This record gives sequence, structure tokens and C-alpha cells, in this order.
Amino acid sequence: MVDIKFIREHQEEMRAAIKNKRIALDLDAVLEADKVRVDLQQKVEKLSALKNELNEKMKTAKTQEERNPIIEEGKKVKDELAEAEPSYREAKQTFDELMVRVPTVPSSDTPIGTSEDENVEIYRWGEQKKFDFEPKDHVQLAEDLDLVDFEKGAKISGYRGYYLKNEGMQLVMALMMYAVNKMVQKGYTPMIPPTLVKGFSLFGSGYFKGLEYDPEIDEIYQVASADKDSEGSTTKDKKFLVGTSEPSLLAYYSDEVLKEEQLPIRLAGYSQCYRSEIGSYGKDTKGMYRVHEFMKVEQVVIAKADEDEANKLQQEMMDVSREMHEELGLPYRQIQICTGDMSAGKFRAFDIEAWMPGMNRWGETGSASNFVDWQSRRLNVKYIDKNGDRKYVYMLNNTALPSPRSFIAILENYQQADGSVLIPEVLQKYTGFAKIERRK
Repeated sequence: MVDIKFIREHQEEMRAAIKNKRIALDLDAVLEADKVRVDLQQKVEKLSALKNELNEKMKTAKTQEERNPIIEEGKKVKDELAEAEPSYREAKQTFDELMVRVPTVPSSDTPIGTSEDENVEIYRWGEQKKFDFEPKDHVQLAEDLDLVDFEKGAKISGYRGYYLKNEGMQLVMALMMYAVNKMVQKGYTPMIPPTLVKGFSLFGSGYFKGLEYDPEIDEIYQVASADKDSEGSTTKDKKFLVGTSEPSLLAYYSDEVLKEEQLPIRLAGYSQCYRSEIGSYGKDTKGMYRVHEFMKVEQVVIAKADEDEANKLQQEMMDVSREMHEELGLPYRQIQICTGDMSAGKFRAFDIEAWMPGMNRWGETGSASNFVDWQSRRLNVKYIDKNGDRKYVYMLNNTALPSPRSFIAILENYQQADGSVLIPEVLQKYTGFAKIERRK
């Protein structure tokens, strides 16, 4: 959420952000809705104050003659309130529905562009693997080595379902343990957060495009069955499965006021992740590149409201991801996301893409985003600065390692002519083996 005061005072910047992020939103409609809301709010507050004043007068009136005009005026105020309050609620609803679509003004160094084709490569590491044989893609390798069963996965789970098996399962768990331990070494507090959450955490982190969950556009699974509270009563809370541990980690401090000396707070979450992928129909229909269910280690940083410090923290997060890719021996590139490929709340964003030779393409294996105070306003997370002022924190997140795409990159980059796959040295202490070979 963007501060309405900032919107009023920086209209040209807001118009540019809406245009450059390709968001279907009329800023004039937002400003008009704000004016109507404020006018009605002031009217309701004025009438409520008058109502209270008349109630006090009634207490001191001694005769019916004194009470009659008070009663008459009270009826008039009551009627006006009965009309104004619903109008205010309606105006506020309209205002809120528009406000959730207002984007963060992107950083000054964010490239202006209309789509992912205009993202800018800013760094590259490693040489793309050259083979003296025809490389296989991860689907063929996984099937040949009996690491993944896509057929049974589709039978049991449906489209994009899969079973990880044998050394495939061990390799993915090794990746997760390697990433978790790396996070601990870098000073991040490790967590296994809830993957079944209330809607406010998903709205707060921006995974709902509007005020409420919309199954047509939000790539989130809602749990249909009702839940029980501690007393055995059916709760009214809607529950959802997270697509990443980011919402759970950010919501950990919702409605809290932190102290500046606590910041920055570094968290790392390991979780199962669930994504409906409704916006990617027809893309990557084979294999594990785009699936409904996977594991991931996520980084989250909660920082004070300082742009320079937040940029340094974002770079710190990217450096950890780059270090892991290099230790895994995966050629990669870092790209800066342009405005047209950036979601509404992001201030500044980068992706890491590993080279996947079997697929003959770069594939996203990490994404680091700075949302400044856009998420913290929704989740109501503040801190008290050194001057005693309350401010919204800045929130940042980064994919440390996602299980399926890192798995793909390792299979395809470390494949051998005989069909076997070598294991990166840093993972061997977790797998217990250095090579995956075809079963006899």
C-alpha cells in the first residue's frame, strides 16, 4: 500500500509509475475517491460529535420544554447519520479497492521497459557448458536414471504432478540442507513457517491482486474444508496454501512495533510451496520447470526506512545467492527487472538465472525484491526510530534456492556422456554419493 499523502503530493511520479508498470489504473479516480471518502468521513465525525453533544445536553435538561428541541435536533442528526454512514462505508470500499492497485514508484536505477524482454543483464558468471555429445534435458535424464516419475505424478496429483525418487529425492534434500546451512552461516534465523495461512498474510505480502482472493487471477490455492478453533467451533477464517514462505515470514511481525536497534532482522524460511500457475497455461508443460508443488529456501529482511541501507541489504541477499550458484558450479547471470516486468509493490528487483543446457536456455533460480514500505503498510509493521518517531519498516525478500529449478540445472550441467550425473562437491556431504548412475 502506498501512503495516500505521498500520492497526493507526487502525482506526476505516480502517473509515471502506473504507466511504466503497465497497471490499469486511473490516478484521477483514486484522488477523487480519496476526496469523497475524506469529505464523508469528516461529515460522519461531525455528526457523531454533535450526537454526543446532544446526549450530554439531554442529561442536564430539567424540563420537557428544554428536552423537546434537543429531541427534535437529535432525530435530525440520527437521520443524517443513517444516510451518511452507509455512504461513507461505500466510499471507503471504493477507495480501498483502488488503493490496493496503486504501485510503488520504482527506484531511479530501475530500467524502463514494457516486458521481460527489456530486463537488463548486469552480471554473468561461468562458462556455458559445451558437451562433446548431444546433451539431454532434465526430463530425459530424470527418467533414464529413475529420479522422477512424471506419469505416476500426473495420475495421482494431476497436471504438473511428479514423484521425486531415489537419488533425485536425496539430491533435492541436499540442496535444501545446503541452502539452510548457508543461511545460518550468513546470520539468518532459520525457520520452518506455516504453509497453511490466513488470507491477511497473502494480502499483506501482495499475493492477492485485490482486497480479497480472486481464484481467476491469484496463483494461490484456497483450502475448501472448514477449520475448527480451540473451542471446537467452526472458524470463519479462510485458509490458503502459500506459494513461498515469504508471506508467513513477513506476517510474523504483523501489527507489531519494533525498535530500531532490532533492525535489520534476517530470516530464512524452508517450506513446501504451492502455486496454481493459472497465469502460465501452456508454458513449460513438460518436466519440473513449472510445477504446482515444490520446496524452497527463502530469505526475508526487515529493515529500517532507509533507501541506501535497503539497497545494501538487497545486494547482500543477491551476493549469498550468487555465492551458492558459484559453489554449485552453475553458470548464471544476474538481471535487473524493468518496470514492465515488475509487480505493483516492488521498488527494485533482480533475478538470477542459471544456464540449463538441456533446455538450451536461462532459467530463473532466484529473485530478490525490495518492497520498501508497501508490504509493511498492509501488514502494519512499524518501528520506533532514535527520535521516538514511528515509521513503517522496509521489507525485502529473495529466493535462496528453489528445489526444482536448481535440480534441473544440476542434472543438465553435470550430465556425462555415459548418461550419469555428477554431484557438485558442496552437496556430497549431504547426499553421501558423488555420482548418479543408471540402474542395472
